[in-house]
Amino acid sequence: MQTVNIPKLHGKSFLAEKDFTKEEFMYLIDFAFRLKEEKKSGIQHRYLEGKNIALLFEKPSTRTRCAFTVACTDLGAHPEYLGKDDIQLGKKESIEDTAKVLGRMFDGIEFRGFEHKKVEMLAEHSGVPVWNGLTDLWHPTQTLADLLTVKENFGRLEGIRLVYVGDGRNNVANSLLVGGALVGMDVRICAPESLFPAPEVVELAEGFARESGGRVTITSDVLKGVAGADAIYTDVWVSMGEEDKFAERIKLLSPYQVTMEMIKKTGNDNVIFLHCLPAFHDLETSYGRQTFEKHGLPEMEVTDEVFRSKHSKVFDQAENRMHTIKAVMAATLGNI
Repeated sequence: MQTVNIPKLHGKSFLAEKDFTKEEFMYLIDFAFRLKEEKKSGIQHRYLEGKNIALLFEKPSTRTRCAFTVACTDLGAHPEYLGKDDIQLGKKESIEDTAKVLGRMFDGIEFRGFEHKKVEMLAEHSGVPVWNGLTDLWHPTQTLADLLTVKENFGRLEGIRLVYVGDGRNNVANSLLVGGALVGMDVRICAPESLFPAPEVVELAEGFARESGGRVTITSDVLKGVAGADAIYTDVWVSMGEEDKFAERIKLLSPYQVTMEMIKKTGNDNVIFLHCLPAFHDLETSYGRQTFEKHGLPEMEVTDEVFRSKHSKVFDQAENRMHTIKAVMAATLGNI
């Protein structure tokens, strides 16, 4: 993979895909690939030597926390984790005041939480680069990892047919739709009409697709949605904070469960399966067992057969969170 020559990203925050050009986004993906190769070869890349990074987590996560922590360490920075009980954003201290304090102590800030406005305010008032680890609207670090995984498997992104199946109006679907359109992919959201992405997100994606030569499709028709797909992507049916909607979502989304039959309907034996994890594909979690006892469903958004099949690239995808996050931090804060 060749690194593209683009203007420096130093000092820029990473809040959503829509804030970047195609060239900038492709640069981050290719830079992440290079850093991944260097790590596997034992080549150090300590672009953030001596820097201090604040990791703000209103919303917990295994992969995001581990990815940022290891990425910081590999880059030579010191990560400081602050959980929901350690920060008082908008409660005992305003977000603006918190941002100004943290910006004077830390060189960069990661935020994972709920309202997107919070990460925007941190970026506006902290004076240092801020990176979005997830908000209700966008999940850009996940999209970078997803697209790196796709490019590793197919050697390109332009023209690749990526289908997101399931809840089409969550943060992952939003980011995939806009990020995929930005880089020239054929992105499809296949979901019940009541779970279609918001019109403003679709409009944004369509604008990027016109510029990049990509394509955007929103459909409730599974056969139409997955035909010819190169990648099928899904996520949990019920997001954190929506646990009371299980029965409703199961009824709505059962036809969109990723099964081996759906994989075969693509007509592409080389199709890959992606999931941002955690996935509820068996009864090996207390969460999965509780759902089975209450709703009688042993597998939810994806079957165990697909999850463990040759098509599944979910653990490559999870690892790539670290490499792409490292690229974002190094590009926006390091001396490269």
